[in-house]
Amino acid sequence: MKLFENAKLDRISTALCMNTADCKIRGRVESYSCKMTKAEKKIRKQISHQDSNPGVQALSPPQPYGSPLAYPLHGSPLAPVYVRMPSCTSTTSTTLSEPHMCDIISTATLLYLRQTLNLSFHPDYDFSNAKSEEFSREPDLKVVMEAVQSKLSGAARERFSHVEGQLWAVVDEVIQLGDCEIYSYNPDLDSDPYCEDGSLWSFNYFFFNKKENKMVFFTCCATSYLADTDSLSESDCEDLLEEDMQFDFAT
Repeated sequence: MKLFENAKLDRISTALCMNTADCKIRGRVESYSCKMTKAEKKIRKQISHQDSNPGVQALSPPQPYGSPLAYPLHGSPLAPVYVRMPSCTSTTSTTLSEPHMCDIISTATLLYLRQTLNLSFHPDYDFSNAKSEEFSREPDLKVVMEAVQSKLSGAARERFSHVEGQLWAVVDEVIQLGDCEIYSYNPDLDSDPYCEDGSLWSFNYFFFNKKENKMVFFTCCATSYLADTDSLSESDCEDLLEEDMQFDFAT
């Protein structure tokens, strides 16, 4: 796999880096080719030999929240609350949702998701051993768009409205959203790259176009000003979106 440079996605990513009255938001949208390297093909073969069910893995059901870390988005942020829905194999009855049939994922697609995370968060994190239960298949694009809108509009208010329309138009242009399988990464606290002091919420969405063998990764986090460090480099966000700024994606 490799990163595809895309000027329009770069502008969207820049626009998704903003400072609000309550928090710092750092987001990015990236496009990847899913053509495997020789090393990745070797890893895929090794995984297939190790799996008890070669070729497929079980996923967790989709979560009602975009991230394990959530807080009320209107008004001042409260202390983060950890919310983790049980996996589809769980026998507990703590979930408020209806029982969800297990989704499955192919070994190859799971490798794409892991490698996307590795490339996006390199060199700080290694997701090579991320479990399939940390991923979910999202059933509906509209639900994902509403989850993103809820978090970003709640935190950034009118500033996100300058970006939202261009965001989905550009992503659709790059990946053809109607042809995509959508996955999310919902790790536990030990595996979450955004789990640090001051983390308020985060989400990680993958838009996988199997026919085109391409992936778009959309990740974003909000961090309280009480935190000392950012999850994303400030150098990626040097052109922060102004309140009334509009982006021209015609070129």
